[in-house]
Amino acid sequence: MNLSSLAQPLLKEKQEELDIQDLQGLWRINWKIDRITLYSGIYTRVDQVFIIWAVIVGVMFATAQFLPINWTIQAIWWSSLTIVGAIAMMSLTWFWAGVERLRWVVCGWAILVLTGVVFTDLGIFLGWGEILIHLCPMWLSLSAIGYLFTGIGLRSRALCLAGCLHFLSVGFLSYVGGWQFLTTGAVMSCSLLLLAQLQWDMRSPIEYALLTSAQQQFNRQQHQQRIRHTPTGKQTTEVGIRK
Repeated sequence: MNLSSLAQPLLKEKQEELDIQDLQGLWRINWKIDRITLYSGIYTRVDQVFIIWAVIVGVMFATAQFLPINWTIQAIWWSSLTIVGAIAMMSLTWFWAGVERLRWVVCGWAILVLTGVVFTDLGIFLGWGEILIHLCPMWLSLSAIGYLFTGIGLRSRALCLAGCLHFLSVGFLSYVGGWQFLTTGAVMSCSLLLLAQLQWDMRSPIEYALLTSAQQQFNRQQHQQRIRHTPTGKQTTEVGIRK
């Protein structure tokens, strides 16, 4: 796999010069008290999806760890919430994925999520003990697979590293005793929030077939702006914006 240049940092502060597909549905947060800025940030729709899943995953695994709620009730709640999350993911990222020719990545994540839901529900409703005792390793492994094929699609070392971290976390679960749900939720949620907060490396921009000539020209101009704002300002392969 031809990953992005090793000179490009895996994670860094976000850039303001975003392309058309990233500007669509962008959140700009600027919390102030008088003239004092408390927090400022920008979040693309991909970032928004990361935040949504971080919340969903955090709530599910924290509930499983700390609250004595019947497993059947939890299965109904979390299956419904996960399906809503999958629909939101596809709705928010479909245009971006089409422009980037990565709709297969979005569909792949949807398949992984639904696969996890099906096996989790089968384990709970049919009493399959082998599945129940491996719920945390299963979800970490599914997430790892998703990060790896996303990293390959985007040629991102940061996302591939996130996949490796999730696989390594599977082996770490045996050392946390009865805190497997909390550990799993923490690994998955914190990874998502970190990726939502920072800009990660990826391949250089491509020619976007779904955009008009004017939109493509706008993206080229934004790309040139990003080059000028990098420390070297020389190699375009070191710039590709984070999606």
